[in-house]
Amino acid sequence: MVDEFRIYPIKKKRVLFSSLSVTTSLIIVNVFLFVLFSIWLLVNKFAIDFIAIKPSNILAGKYLWTFLTSMFMHGGIFHLFVNMLSLFFVGSFVEKILGKKRYLWLYIISGVVASLFFVLLSLMFSIGLDSYAVGASGALFALIGFLMLLTPDQPVYMMFIPIPIKMKYAAPGMLLALWLISLAGDIPIGNTAHLGGLLAGLAYGVYIRMKYKNKSRMIRRRFS
Repeated sequence: MVDEFRIYPIKKKRVLFSSLSVTTSLIIVNVFLFVLFSIWLLVNKFAIDFIAIKPSNILAGKYLWTFLTSMFMHGGIFHLFVNMLSLFFVGSFVEKILGKKRYLWLYIISGVVASLFFVLLSLMFSIGLDSYAVGASGALFALIGFLMLLTPDQPVYMMFIPIPIKMKYAAPGMLLALWLISLAGDIPIGNTAHLGGLLAGLAYGVYIRMKYKNKSRMIRRRFS
């Protein structure tokens, strides 16, 4: 859709699902694999090692493909629903800015970076080495981090807050809120993965702003 932020007309094809956006396709894949992996886990509880990322496994050189599979598995229906709802709104917006190809690569690479961050920080602090992590949250935080730099003054709504907050404040606020919730309730939330995803998105935002200064400036003015 966008190459160097140039808009091209959409060509109709007679291929099934060819008209679907990347965001819609990602949601479909996430839901499908969640159901598939959930059935597998019901049959074999040890399948979790083949699906979720676990620092001790990665550091032992095992199950390296879980850098990808963990992005498409969730800890339950509510976890899946919240992430897919967020992806629908945030992802659709980022896809319009970046275009399909750049957006997809940002999503996949930042999800892997988030998992890598989770593993490295577990190793550094010797915490959670045998913990499992799943979900699209790392990639989602990358999209949010990207928007922090491309549309910092765009007003958005956060969960349970009835007033709009600028994106540049909402993103770190959301990260902090999840961290406090996990500490207060002793809930296993992948905060280090969220941080890794956010940093990946910020890094890509810096790259885009430096390479396409005029167009980035135009986008910031449009969404402020």
